Amino acid sequence: MPINAFLFSLFMKPTVHGLSKNKSVHLFFKLPTTVKENRVYYIPYKFRRVENLHILLWLIKDACWAINLKIPALIMILPTLFVALAITWQTRQITSELLHNLAIDFWITANCTWMIGEFTGWDTNLVGKYGLREFSLIPFGIGLLILGYYYLFFMHRSDFEEQLQQQTDAMNHKEASRSGK
Repeated sequence: MPINAFLFSLFMKPTVHGLSKNKSVHLFFKLPTTVKENRVYYIPYKFRRVENLHILLWLIKDACWAINLKIPALIMILPTLFVALAITWQTRQITSELLHNLAIDFWITANCTWMIGEFTGWDTNLVGKYGLREFSLIPFGIGLLILGYYYLFFMHRSDFEEQLQQQTDAMNHKEASRSGK
């Protein structure tokens, strides 16, 4: 079994080995599987490069935070957030990507708010007993609401699969025509 099919089976259709193929054990809940297993999702290479750069920037920022390098960590907020917003902008034509990337933008904002609070001593008792750590729950909550909307309402629409395919194809066609390929 290819690794991607194995991982898909773990997360989307958990099964217990040794049982017949038609028996499965669902852990707590089964995630909706509206997109066909045989479809391949792809994004332009230049988008993937930006996403990989973003991971590097985010890891550097958080590593600096973890080892208490205040100035480098604070400096890394700008490129990390800027690249996250660029990713959101470049994939805005695909609703599922837009909503997930918006949630990531809010997650990074919350993460940076919390980090600033720890570095400045404002993580508690800034306004009454609340500090930036508690205020970081606001962007975390906004991100969760966005993803909650996506998974509870948007993903279950009857035209979800078709719309996702159309949006992905349109974005890839547009990017291919820009690069002249």
